[in-house]
Amino acid sequence: MHRYKITIEYDGGPFVGWQMQENGPSVQGALTDALEALSGERRVVAGAGRTDSGVHARGQVAHFDLAKEFSPDSMRDGLNFHLKPAAVAVVAAERADPEFHARFDATAREYLYRIVNRRAPLALERGKAWLVHQPLDADAMHEAAQVLIGQHDFTTFRAAHCQSKSPVKSLDILQVSRLGPEIEIKAKARSFLHHQVRSITGTLQKVGVGAWSAKDVKAALEARDRARCGPVAPPDGLYLVRVSYGDL
Repeated sequence: MHRYKITIEYDGGPFVGWQMQENGPSVQGALTDALEALSGERRVVAGAGRTDSGVHARGQVAHFDLAKEFSPDSMRDGLNFHLKPAAVAVVAAERADPEFHARFDATAREYLYRIVNRRAPLALERGKAWLVHQPLDADAMHEAAQVLIGQHDFTTFRAAHCQSKSPVKSLDILQVSRLGPEIEIKAKARSFLHHQVRSITGTLQKVGVGAWSAKDVKAALEARDRARCGPVAPPDGLYLVRVSYGDL
């Protein structure tokens, strides 16, 4: 058997999420079908992260095994041919060690959340960012974000149906910056809880409009109570941008 590693980008809007489900098309399903069409082998593609419906990716990573051997370029181009017209693209393909696992070998995951902060509605960015009409103070949001850096019990920022064994996670980077009307929130950790980034983003938005302070965010974190979280930001603005494997 030959193991392959692929890097993928996709528009999460048309999909029910990464994982194959019975209620609609998934990214994993589209890739698995394309792989079968290319190779004649039915192999489920294993991803590094299970993004939700509407969440996008610029650097999702996956692996799979095949009996048939392909060159990396042939694998990339062949999958992309069979993926059409789905909003999924294989950016890179490579041969991997037989023991490589896209999910369990990952040492860090990086997410980007995009907020467009303006009065006018979105046209080109509809479905690709969260539109917030009220003026946001990005500096105050960044200051408040720093209280979440480090290892904490993130129960407050965890979805009720999260399947993680523990709410304790180590958040390595949480940065908020403004470029014109756009505010970017960048988060990096080895792993995240379900809805963690979207929950943090919604909470920081409350800081941005002046409703909360950094002290309020700290109090919410220490409460370990989901009810103390701000609103969960919509999936539209969230992107999985990179998965690292020791190359931090």
